[in-house]
Amino acid sequence: MALKLAADVLTLKTKHPFVIARGGDDDTRVVWVRLTDGDGIEGWGEADPSRYYGETADTVLAMLQRLESHLPADPFDLDAAEATFARVVPKNGAARAALSAALHDLVGKQLGQPVWRLWGLDPARAPRSSFTIGLDTPEKMRQKVLEASSYPILKIKLGTDRDEAILRTVRDATDKPLRVDANAGWTRERALQMLPVLKEYDVEFVEQPLPPDDLEGIAAVRRRGILPVVVDESCIVAADIPRLSGIVDGINIKLAKCGSLREALRMIATARAHGMLVMVGCMIETSLGITAAALDGAALTANDPFVGATIDGGQICLPTGPGLGVRRRSGHAGNG
Repeated sequence: MALKLAADVLTLKTKHPFVIARGGDDDTRVVWVRLTDGDGIEGWGEADPSRYYGETADTVLAMLQRLESHLPADPFDLDAAEATFARVVPKNGAARAALSAALHDLVGKQLGQPVWRLWGLDPARAPRSSFTIGLDTPEKMRQKVLEASSYPILKIKLGTDRDEAILRTVRDATDKPLRVDANAGWTRERALQMLPVLKEYDVEFVEQPLPPDDLEGIAAVRRRGILPVVVDESCIVAADIPRLSGIVDGINIKLAKCGSLREALRMIATARAHGMLVMVGCMIETSLGITAAALDGAALTANDPFVGATIDGGQICLPTGPGLGVRRRSGHAGNG
């Protein structure tokens, strides 16, 4: 029996307006996807569209309609299904990632096992999560640092004309390890000026200091040897990684960029083969989207309708239920 597809838009409110160098919002529209088999078992996934990559909740719904006729007859046919999705809608990573997660969730539920167990992973080795501090007033940023007291690492958004003041504000409020993400907001000159400043504030590494295509500039920043350089927007899929070898120290993987759980695994293997650091990042997402990649972004959400991966002392704790192990939060009926 053919899989049935259903999708609903959920509106997420953030605890604070989430602002980065490209701007920000008070709320985010994501798409909750459900695939139902002939026995009534549901696999869940989430699309977390980014305008930066040309996606919105509306484009996700349109792409899901286009992909519905390409759903696999056998949900275990995961590799072929993901390859078909990528061929039919090559640019729409968030929409494809939702279907990928829903298929993996469905397969796990049909087998009665968590996806991490099917993949042979050890949940005790899940990475430590950082808490992201978006751009804001000094008072609000100090408040965010306090709210992140249970997290061992903070990631600070920069890419403004007041970056040093932001660093000073955060560093005055905490002695925790800091990471910095400029979201492609600097020029080469500005990035080179900021390196010694970041070092002075004990920053561990800098993420995406320059626009994605300026690999020559990114390499120049890394050659200064002051801080490791990680890229996000410069690296979408595994095929992007070989050309980054020797240019950057690490990559940031996001399901909404790469388009599937299996592509994310390929990216991890490819990056490690090139001796790179691997981070797994996120958009503003619910615990459904976060659990699919075991991340930190649900900590920024005020009205998360799901219960999934949790954070304890910065350590990610994966659910033990079958599939992704995510369930609806009580009191969250209906759609946003």
